[in-house]
Amino acid sequence: MSSAAADGNSRLEWPTELERTDPAARERTTKFDVTLGNAIKDIKREMDRLEVDDWRLETAMPQRKTDGLPYASAAEPDDPGVALRWTDDGEDYAIACDHYTRVRDNTRAIGLYLNEKRKMENRPVTTGQSEFATARLPPADGEAIAAPPASGTDGLQEEPHEILEISPDASEDVVKTVARRKSADVHPDGDDPDVSVYKRIQKAKKVLLRE
Repeated sequence: MSSAAADGNSRLEWPTELERTDPAARERTTKFDVTLGNAIKDIKREMDRLEVDDWRLETAMPQRKTDGLPYASAAEPDDPGVALRWTDDGEDYAIACDHYTRVRDNTRAIGLYLNEKRKMENRPVTTGQSEFATARLPPADGEAIAAPPASGTDGLQEEPHEILEISPDASEDVVKTVARRKSADVHPDGDDPDVSVYKRIQKAKKVLLRE
């Protein structure tokens, strides 16, 4: 269960160990085809799968008194940042994202991060530490351990196939065709904001094709 805010007001306490994105550098995106409500459900599902002791999703939006989660229908706040905190086996963890201009998109990025890390944690490969080790917070009197912003494969904020909106096992021909069509749709030129979209499409294609 998530922790609740007793008064139902907004509650966003950005982890002091993590840097904030300059508001002028935040991106507006349409690549996440999901509602805020469903993005929150995905995070809840990941927390349940990880079997954490407790967790809390923090935003600047008004929160429900019943479970402390933000009202999905509330107006977009000035601060779109989202922080997720959880406790597991006595250890405190936190990840956060304010890369995008909307709470929904930052929430989705966190959900994708959790999904990717959990899948890696479940692979039969031995590593020196848990995939979530970088999200572990230090003791109150300890040295700070900064968690990285939510990120996907090869630095992408989401899975490459999600950027292209294709199946994870799509053929090379499909990858090339869809990437070409999406690239033509944005057609970046100079300082056009579509440049970043174009670059993500091209990077997603390269990752899927292992170029």
